[in-house]
Amino acid sequence: MSKVSVTGSRGVMPTVIETVHDLSLVHLSDYDGSWEGFDNGDPIEGAENASEKLVTVRALESTLDLSADEAEPGTLEDGWEQRLEEIRTRINELDDRRAETNDELRQVNEKIDRVAPFAELGIDLDLLSGYETVDVIVGEGSLEEVEAAVSASDDIRAFETFTGGNVVAIVAAPAESADESPIDDALVGVEFTRYEVPDTDQSPDDYVTDLESRKRDLESQLDEIDGELEEIKREEAGFLLRVEEELTIEVQQAEAPLQFATTDHAFVAEGWLPTEEYDRLVATLNDAVGDSVEVEELVRADYNDEGYPTRTEDVDHGGSGGAEETTEEEEREVATQEAIADGGTTAASGDVVTMVDEPPVIQDNTGPAKPFEFLLRLIDRPKYSELDPTVVLLLTFPAFYGFMLGDLGYGMIYTAAGFLMYSRFDEDIIRSLGAIGMWAGGFTMLFGVLYGEFFGMHFLGDIVFGGSPPLHKGLQPVYAEYGQTWLLVSVLIGLAHLTVGYIFGFVNDLDHGVADAYFENGSWALLMIGVWMWIFSRQGASSKPDFLFETFSEGGPYPIGFNGFPVMEVFSLPEAIPGLGGLTVGVPLLIALFGLVTMIYGEVQHYGALGIIIGGLESFNVFGDVLSYLRIAAVILAKAGMAFVVNMLFFGVYVVETDHGAEWHFGTSHAPQHMLEQGTYHGHEVTEVMFGGLLHGGIGLTLLGVIVLVLGHIVVLLLGITSAGLQGIRLEYVEFFNRFYEGGGRTFEPFGIRSDDEN
Repeated sequence: MSKVSVTGSRGVMPTVIETVHDLSLVHLSDYDGSWEGFDNGDPIEGAENASEKLVTVRALESTLDLSADEAEPGTLEDGWEQRLEEIRTRINELDDRRAETNDELRQVNEKIDRVAPFAELGIDLDLLSGYETVDVIVGEGSLEEVEAAVSASDDIRAFETFTGGNVVAIVAAPAESADESPIDDALVGVEFTRYEVPDTDQSPDDYVTDLESRKRDLESQLDEIDGELEEIKREEAGFLLRVEEELTIEVQQAEAPLQFATTDHAFVAEGWLPTEEYDRLVATLNDAVGDSVEVEELVRADYNDEGYPTRTEDVDHGGSGGAEETTEEEEREVATQEAIADGGTTAASGDVVTMVDEPPVIQDNTGPAKPFEFLLRLIDRPKYSELDPTVVLLLTFPAFYGFMLGDLGYGMIYTAAGFLMYSRFDEDIIRSLGAIGMWAGGFTMLFGVLYGEFFGMHFLGDIVFGGSPPLHKGLQPVYAEYGQTWLLVSVLIGLAHLTVGYIFGFVNDLDHGVADAYFENGSWALLMIGVWMWIFSRQGASSKPDFLFETFSEGGPYPIGFNGFPVMEVFSLPEAIPGLGGLTVGVPLLIALFGLVTMIYGEVQHYGALGIIIGGLESFNVFGDVLSYLRIAAVILAKAGMAFVVNMLFFGVYVVETDHGAEWHFGTSHAPQHMLEQGTYHGHEVTEVMFGGLLHGGIGLTLLGVIVLVLGHIVVLLLGITSAGLQGIRLEYVEFFNRFYEGGGRTFEPFGIRSDDEN
């Protein structure tokens, strides 16, 4: 990315703006008013009028519910402004009529709703009002409570109640000393909803009939109005889109000087563009205005977090124009030197002051990784100065998801749902979610085959592998050691994932120097690696869990020959040291100690002496952050347990005792009770029935079981998204990104591209 400067006289500024706009190459920088003698420019004449018309056109499009993908922009001819005014008048008249009709329709619906209780009551509406000697109130409440409250009132000498459904009508004769509303006073404290009596002498049914007729008339009028608006939309869509396009261009060009630095006679515009496009910008401006402008590539560099250049290549500052410097340019040179002396502005290598801003970002990921930019942008777009971790998201998030769920049946549904979202919708967000769903579903199917599971059933291992599959989730007692394996695998995944994060952080911080990058990232990585190497070492093995050393040993479930790191002794502490005397210090502890000391030193550089305390307390994070990845193993077992329970309720389960522990088998072909009575299964004793299964309990229970089976797997399917999906996202956002990622990058939006477009 290169930063360029275009300097010229005010007379050619409109031509330069139009030319740069047509190219759509340059992301303009905003002038902040820091140069002496320069001010932000004023909009070109006509900007306000064009902006007002643009607002009008977009309001008309909103009324018509017109979007850019519904029609191709048409052509504009002379007199288009008069045509636009005629369209505006027609649409506004129809919109006003629609608003009035909708308002009356709302009132009619409210009247219908209000009269419904009176229809239940069955009394003509004119009999419920208009009396001078008695009060009448209609509402909804408990008849017993209402009668009790009214009869207990001293302000009412006689009353009668009428009911229909839940509606109660109270007719009461007030006492001579009563207030104006004796029934209301009597019902204080009683749960009673009062209804206003409609002002009509019709029966409730006739009243509703008339209202329903008026409602149909109003709905017919709305259909006619909508039809007229739809006709205008069909006839004028292309015209309105074309007008919007032209006015958008006009407004963008007219308001561009607001981003420039200007004097009475000259202007300076700066911006960013891809380096390979610089020559095309120069050639096009030369063709448009010749020597009236000077185009200069100010800097071609990487930038730090504050937007300052950190590594600058040699750039030819000779400019493209051949004109001599004007007085205004001399003014700019004076302003440059003053700004440099004040230290408030950054100068490029040619001692010309520039507007300080970080380059905008173009995320240019490959096709498979492109959808995962959506997950990244949920936090923020990466800065130009930091690595884009989108590819890492592609490589890790679907794998985490599939590893945790691991079921061919669920994976097929996830993949199908993702494909539908990707293929049936045009919105980029939904398509991105669909693509992510297909990736996650694909890995779920892959691990499902390796686990040998299909909707929680285990027959797939026999079909694909001719016996036991290579992976087990460890839910059953016979495979309990696999559950411990996933604990270790989760830790190893965490170590690898966090190490990559520290490497990314180291690369991002190299602009501060290798030493700072190490203190910020490398020291933490060494501390973490050293601590966990010691945990997996044989030192103090008697006080550590056995599965740390047995899982990958020759006799473990995955015999790769690892039974712990050797102590690798370097020296032993003197016996005189209290509590630590004779402690053997090996390579893992030395690595951890070196990382701890350098990490604390880095904290001291930031916080002074307080950094010793901060570093000491934060050092425990290298243990807790890795343990956070144990949620992977937890989801594996939790999801497997839920699917098992659903299938157990339907098929039933019987227990077979083997030499290695209990096996659980679903009663798919024989009832569990039958297997218990038979006594053996493949030469092993059937010891108990865990659950008989709804399938084997008669037709009624079988039908209930089908409902339980379907709803249960739907619940597991949805919980898979919330458990595996959210836990995977958490590991990416909280654990991984916190090592290196800040975000806050600006989208590359070249002048000439509408700001609401996706770039």
